[in-house]
Amino acid sequence: MVLMQIAEPGASETSPDGPRKVGVGIDLGTTNSLIAHFDGDRLSVLPDEAGAMSLPSVAYYGQAEVIVGDAAVVLAAEHSADTIASAKRFMGKSRDEVSDEGYLEFADEGMAFATTRGPVTPVEVSADILRALASRANLAGFDQLDGVVITVPAYFDDAQRQATRQAAELAGLPVLRLLNEPTAAAVAYGLDSAEEGVVAVYDLGGGTFDISILRLERGVFEVLATGGDSGLGGDDFDRLLADHLTAAAALDNLTIGQRRGVIACARGVKELLSEQISCTVSLDHIVAGTGEVVVDRSTLNGLCGELVNRSLDACRQCIEDAGIEQVDRIILVGGSTRMPLIKEAAAKLFGREPLTHIDPDQVVAMGAARQADLLVGNRGKDDLLLLDVIPLSLGVETYGGLVERLVHRNTTIPVVRAQEFTTARDGQTGLLVHVVQGERERVEDCRSLARFELSGIPPMVAGAARILVTFQVDADGLLEVSAKEESTGETAHVVVKPSFGLADTTIAEMLRAGYENAGTDMQARQLTEARVDAEQLAAGIYAALKVDGDLLDESERGDLLSAVQGLEATADGDDVEAIRSAVEHTGKVSELFAARRMDQSIQQALGGISLEALEQEVGE
Repeated sequence: MVLMQIAEPGASETSPDGPRKVGVGIDLGTTNSLIAHFDGDRLSVLPDEAGAMSLPSVAYYGQAEVIVGDAAVVLAAEHSADTIASAKRFMGKSRDEVSDEGYLEFADEGMAFATTRGPVTPVEVSADILRALASRANLAGFDQLDGVVITVPAYFDDAQRQATRQAAELAGLPVLRLLNEPTAAAVAYGLDSAEEGVVAVYDLGGGTFDISILRLERGVFEVLATGGDSGLGGDDFDRLLADHLTAAAALDNLTIGQRRGVIACARGVKELLSEQISCTVSLDHIVAGTGEVVVDRSTLNGLCGELVNRSLDACRQCIEDAGIEQVDRIILVGGSTRMPLIKEAAAKLFGREPLTHIDPDQVVAMGAARQADLLVGNRGKDDLLLLDVIPLSLGVETYGGLVERLVHRNTTIPVVRAQEFTTARDGQTGLLVHVVQGERERVEDCRSLARFELSGIPPMVAGAARILVTFQVDADGLLEVSAKEESTGETAHVVVKPSFGLADTTIAEMLRAGYENAGTDMQARQLTEARVDAEQLAAGIYAALKVDGDLLDESERGDLLSAVQGLEATADGDDVEAIRSAVEHTGKVSELFAARRMDQSIQQALGGISLEALEQEVGE
C-alpha cells in the first residue's frame, strides 16, 4: 500500500519553532453536536460558558432572534412550531421524500420548516448550529480557525454531503474535509492503542446508523467496507417508546408540542433504563390528569428488537463485503449504544466485548479534531493516514440501457477512473453522458445522478470516435465527471449536485436488490449485449448494401439479406446463445461482401498510381 501525505494541496508544514495552526473537528449530530481540538498532546472537547460539552442540535426561530442549544430545548414545548430538532435527518432531501413527522410543521413549498420567522431550511438550521459551535472556539481563545473537519454518516450520499458543506459555508467555516463518522471514531481509538488488526465501528447516532470495517496497520487506517441504514437512529427508538407511553396513558389527538414533549420524555426513560431495570413515568406535565406508567427494560427491549436486528443485518452484509471472518476490536459510537440490548447484540454478533473507554458521544468529534490538526499542516509522531471508501458504485449508461461501472463500491477515495467510449451510430456529433449510481446491471434499476451533453464530435462512422470519460471522487466523496473527444479536444463536465438525496433505507435496499438479483441481472445484461451486437451488425450491413450493393449478384445478395433477417428475428427472442450464434453466422455470410468492399477500396486508393511508383514508395 502506498502511503501519501495527508495534507491539503499547498499547505505548508509548521516548523518546530513556528506558531501551531488551529484546526477543529465538529461532530454535527442529529441529537447533539460537539466541537473538539487537538493541541499536539491532548484531545479535548470544547465546552460552552456553563461547561457543557454537548450542544443540543435544536434551534428556535423567533421573530427577532435565533436561539440554539439548551435554551432552544426549553422553548420547544411552548413554541413547538418555531423550534426545529433533528434537522440532520432532512439534509439533502426533497419534500416528497419526507413523511409527516408529526412533530414538525413544513412550509407549503420546498424542503423547509414553517416558523414565525418564515421558511427555514435544514441547511440553515445546521449552519446556525455550526455557528454556535464555532463560538466555543472563541471562548477557548482561538480567534481564527485555520481549518475544520466536519463528520458525516458514512452512508450520506452526495446530496447530503453537499448540503453539509453548504451549511458550513453559510456559517463561514473553512472546511478542509468531510470525514465519515465511523472512520473518525477509529482514528480517536487508534491514538490510544498501538495494536493492529481489523476494527468494526458500530455507530448508532440520533438519526442514522453506520457500520464500518477498517484495518489498522502501522498507523494506516484502511476502510475495507462500509454499510448502514440512513433511516435508523436513536430518534426511532425514542418514537417507538413514545408511542408505547401514549397508548399506555390512553392519550389521543396530541398537539405537535405535546407529541414532542412525550418524545423528550421517552428519551429520558430510555437513558434511565440503560442504568436501571424499571422506572415510573408521569406525563402529567404534558397532559394534565394523566396517570403514571411503569416501564421496564424488557418492555423497551421488546419494542426496539426489530430496529436492533436491522442494524445487525447491515453489520453482516458489511462483514461479507469486507471479506473477513472476524474482527479484533469493536468500537461503539453514539449515545444509543449505551443501551444494554445494543451492547449485548454487538458483542454476540462480533464475538468480542466492545471498547468503551472513550465517551461514545465524544469519540467522533475527537477523531475529527485529530484529522483537522493534520490537514491544517501540523505534524506529529502519531500522524495517521485515512483511506476511506465510497458506499455505492458509480458508472454511466451505455447503449441498450446498460450500466458500465467506472468506480466500484468500497473503492478507496480519493480516486480517479477513466475509460474510453465511442459512438453508436454513423454521423453522431453529440453524446449524452448519463451518470448513475447503484449495483444493478440496467440503468432503470439504478439511481440517476446527473446528465450532461458532449457536443462537437466530428461526424464519423459508428465506433470511430474516441471519447474519454473520467470520474473523480474527492476525499469528501463528492463526484466530478468529465468527457473529452480525443481528436478535437472538445470537453464537457459536471459536478454532481443532485437536488435531493436518497430516501431513508434506499441505499440498503439498493445493495440488497443488487445481491438478490445478481443472477437475473447478469442474464438480462448478456441478452441486451447480444441484441445490441445483432442490431449494430444488421445496421452496418444494411448501410453497406445501400452504398455497395452492386458488388453482389442477386443470389449472393439474397443469401446475405436472408441471414440478416434471420438475425433480426432471432434477436427478438430471449435466447442469448441463439442470438450469439446468429451473429456469428451472419458475420460469416457477410465475409464475402466485406472482402469485395475492401478490394474496391484498395483499387480506388491506388487509382492512377503506376506499379513502378508503388514499388518505389514501398522501397523507401
